[in-house]
Amino acid sequence: MNNQTLITDYYARHRGEIVDFVAIRIQDRDEAQDMVQNLFLRLLSGHRLITEQTMPCLIYTMARHLIADYYRRRHVYEEYEHYIRRHDDSDDTMESVFSARQIMERMEHSLARLSEECREVYRLHIYDGMKVSEISQQLHVPYKKVENQLGIARKTVRRHLRACV
Repeated sequence: MNNQTLITDYYARHRGEIVDFVAIRIQDRDEAQDMVQNLFLRLLSGHRLITEQTMPCLIYTMARHLIADYYRRRHVYEEYEHYIRRHDDSDDTMESVFSARQIMERMEHSLARLSEECREVYRLHIYDGMKVSEISQQLHVPYKKVENQLGIARKTVRRHLRACV
């Protein structure tokens, strides 16, 4: 049985229990479903040797890592919100202060303007913390092209965020 068949069969049989595993830990079922789908997409696009015996351990290990990443990002957003609120010396109302969630929404909106390649490179770099060389290897794209796409994505996101402020 090849990897793709093994992964799709496992997904069909165990998707619900993995979504439950993630949802219980992050308290957001919709986000958990997205995370599990991304987990399986990452497995399908990878070139690891996977067997029926290693599949459950690999899946749950990857799920735990995604949960840790989720809380790490969430912690950064919350710290940023608290920092803004603590250091806001003006008489502005709270509506005028950008929350981390609003900034994230604006960033996602600016990412939507990018090509699919630039968007994927940017997400891998920012959200997954991958280096340019790692992205190049994973996507099977030349290093310089990844570097160029990341530069374009950064400029576009910065320009859009500045225009929104």
